[in-house]
Amino acid sequence: MERIEEILDGVKTMGIGGHVRPDGDCVGSCMALYLYIKKWYPKIHADIYLEKPKPVFGHIACMDEVKYEAGEEKEYDLFVTCDVSALDRLAVAREHFAHAKKTVCIDHHISNPGFADTNHVKGEISSASEVLYSLLDKEKIDLDIATAIYTGMIHDTGVFQYSSTSPDTMRIAGDLMAKGVDFSNIIDQSFYQKSYIQNQVMGRVLAESIMLLDGKCIVGYMKMRDMEFYGVQPADLDGIVSQLRLTKGVEVAMFIYEHASQLFKVSLRSNGKVDVSKIASYFGGGGHIRAAGCDLAGSMYDVINNISEQIEKQLLGQDE
Repeated sequence: MERIEEILDGVKTMGIGGHVRPDGDCVGSCMALYLYIKKWYPKIHADIYLEKPKPVFGHIACMDEVKYEAGEEKEYDLFVTCDVSALDRLAVAREHFAHAKKTVCIDHHISNPGFADTNHVKGEISSASEVLYSLLDKEKIDLDIATAIYTGMIHDTGVFQYSSTSPDTMRIAGDLMAKGVDFSNIIDQSFYQKSYIQNQVMGRVLAESIMLLDGKCIVGYMKMRDMEFYGVQPADLDGIVSQLRLTKGVEVAMFIYEHASQLFKVSLRSNGKVDVSKIASYFGGGGHIRAAGCDLAGSMYDVINNISEQIEKQLLGQDE
């Protein structure tokens, strides 16, 4: 596929869906495609399905039109997933995907097995939003569409810090900025602005973090009772693992939080020597070389030990 128009012939109804716990790239790419269809193909009835996104994405147009539940059974002419690396990661509308006449996957995860009828997967590209940009008519990208794409790109590149950022990535960002994207405010709201409680929680995690593997790995954690004490939700924990990664001498940062009794969400960030996507995949999760995650059951110490064992194998070159 070279242009999105290739999959729209004869389509009257269309569904768009993203992955569970949607991040910036998922929300940005899904919303950009939805806005593009809504504006330039008004004869196509499009629905977008996402788990409820975080308020930080409120600057993207038409967020109030997102469907958080699948609703009644439907047979779409076309269902497109954006940033979904595997079918079991598709949120909300998996049944709609299964019943659609035609399915398309737009993604950038190397681990994607290709689960749709048409799979446009570019593992070398920084984000699904950047992949989507290459499929759109550049003359039809207005400010709203550009804002959604830019949001997705900055989230999956760490504001253009990660190694997946290419010269093309920066050229595309420049083109989007030329559309009038309010990039400064989007970056501030997405990464730097924190509530007082969020700062308190981050401070506690940093203060209680532990160093492992001769200082090559740093671990931060939060138990369910502590989250209840502060009155915080998982969305309030954004940015903690990235801050841990900045610790001098660290190769891998691990942040875990308990979202049910003895069930932990694990977020991993690497400075390059360790491929954390391999570790996350080993435990049933996924992601990218420098940013990945998974869920693990057990005690907090079991989770830390199991993950750190896999990190150590890579550091020692024993992961083959």
